[in-house]
Amino acid sequence: MDVNNQDWMSALPEELWDVPLTELAIPGSHDAMSYCLDITSPLLRSESDCFWLLDRLFYCVTRPLIFKWATTQDKSIEEQLSKGIRFFDLRVAHKPNDPSDDLYFTHVIYTHLTVLKTLECVELWLNSHPKEVVILACSHFEGMDDACHEVFISHLKKLFGSKLCPRKEPVLSLRRLWASGYQVILSYESQLVARHPQLWPAIPYWWANKTTAQDVIRCLDWNKDMGRPEGFFVSGLNLTAPRSYIAKNPKESLRTLTFRNWERLREWVEQQRPGSDPHSLNIIAGDFVGPLPLCSLVIGLNHKLRP
Repeated sequence: MDVNNQDWMSALPEELWDVPLTELAIPGSHDAMSYCLDITSPLLRSESDCFWLLDRLFYCVTRPLIFKWATTQDKSIEEQLSKGIRFFDLRVAHKPNDPSDDLYFTHVIYTHLTVLKTLECVELWLNSHPKEVVILACSHFEGMDDACHEVFISHLKKLFGSKLCPRKEPVLSLRRLWASGYQVILSYESQLVARHPQLWPAIPYWWANKTTAQDVIRCLDWNKDMGRPEGFFVSGLNLTAPRSYIAKNPKESLRTLTFRNWERLREWVEQQRPGSDPHSLNIIAGDFVGPLPLCSLVIGLNHKLRP
């Protein structure tokens, strides 16, 4: 583990402390919690009836395939934080027929760990790193009605308390956040955001939905040419394999696909710049952020902002 990235925000040159976070280069984790998927859990309800039927008939075949293609990370959330990740893509859901209020993370199937237990670990880590700021992007919310949302939001407010940065914070620089004691920007992909000033709206995520680095880069460059969004936005380096590709390549996994394409993605990242320019980038997220040096690459881009 590159422990030098544990406190990379506070280690930035002082001239960058007044740069808005939306103009810094921030490393992110795509499907951050997929390292703890439960191979025996139900499929998500949103999966097609055909896929449910295949899974029921050929469970011994489908489950290993699901597991190795749905797993995008192999480090715990504390390890990802210590590696330097500051943006977390968190897909939240309530399990079908579960009488409890427990929520889990998802990616085709559900995780072992509950959402609140995981976020308690984040809160504890932040206590030990008081000048680090994280962006938690909660989304999807399968199986959750408004009442479930309100209970969850109440838990989030209680857990993070004064660490939560309100969305109307006028200055979003490190110096300002440190002075106010804010460490958590909580993005919430729901219309309920309007009711809660502690929540931020969904953050745009540029997702290529492609199998090769060349196609991912082509998509990201097209988005760059269209101009950067206002506020935070994510450039996703993550590759996606359709089920037809998986069926034709049963010995592969998302890990082998990612590693095979990494060198070309790395070269692209090194060419990027953060900042306010229309072609600049902000959050750069990827898969397997533990073994691959994404964090150091992205953090290093911030030195291009120095005069």
